[in-house]
Amino acid sequence: MTYFSEKEEGERPQEKEEIGEGAWGGIRALITARIDDGSFGATYPISCEDGRGPIGSDADTLWQAMRAEIPNLQGRMLPPWYHGEDMPRTLDVLDMIQFCWRCIGKPVQVSYHQYFQHHHLRFDVEEGRENFRIDVNRILRRNGLAYELKEDGSIERLLPPVLRKALTSAYFQTLDSELNRMLEAARSRIIDPDEEIRREALEKLWDAWERLKTQGAGSDKKVQTSALLDATAGSSSPVLRKALENEAHELTWIGNNMQIRHSEKGKERVAKVEHVDYLFHRLFSLVQVILRTNEGL
Repeated sequence: MTYFSEKEEGERPQEKEEIGEGAWGGIRALITARIDDGSFGATYPISCEDGRGPIGSDADTLWQAMRAEIPNLQGRMLPPWYHGEDMPRTLDVLDMIQFCWRCIGKPVQVSYHQYFQHHHLRFDVEEGRENFRIDVNRILRRNGLAYELKEDGSIERLLPPVLRKALTSAYFQTLDSELNRMLEAARSRIIDPDEEIRREALEKLWDAWERLKTQGAGSDKKVQTSALLDATAGSSSPVLRKALENEAHELTWIGNNMQIRHSEKGKERVAKVEHVDYLFHRLFSLVQVILRTNEGL
């Protein structure tokens, strides 16, 4: 469903990285509703006393299983979806969403047990997961959160639009399989919700950059890098050639003087996740233009 305000004003940019109380309240309500309607009985059922099948969700078993798989929740006596409980940290909320997606199914009533006055259920797991995914993503979208629950149950961080487009269109198929592996590792890590894994993406991309420099013609890295930049700019673009050289020099300097490829004491740490995205996009753009204009690599 598209809300009227979205038709009038457009969708809110999904840029926020921290889940706030408002969004958490919606997610908490969604989990509670699925417990109450029996959806989690697909994995953690309450069974009919006469052995005729599941009749609902076993909320306590669900909670114990969730705590086992999300260690940061183990200090809690009560589930965080109970009113009055403090909200979990963002990464734990995202883990909870993934856990719930895996365990859910749409409950379908198959028979009525007159004596106990309950319905016996079966579960459409595929439809239950998809309905849950749609509801979660609507909450994330409406609150401007930079995450999306994918069809396979994974959580993906939504990148800034320009970087998202570049990563989506990129395809690494150079003659150097190790370079391809390094570039793909960088791309897969930068979309992870965990900030530390995104920092690893920077390291992987800078390592790939150092390897890419050796793909040009010549006997040493300096000559090889120059040959790559020559081929990238072309003979008719000396101003662009100089700009590419400056950019290559600056990015190499950044990689050597910040805690990206090196972690020695005294080197400056990349302070914010926004800086991680900026640096990744800056180097990725240079790598992309080199790869696209040097098809023989």
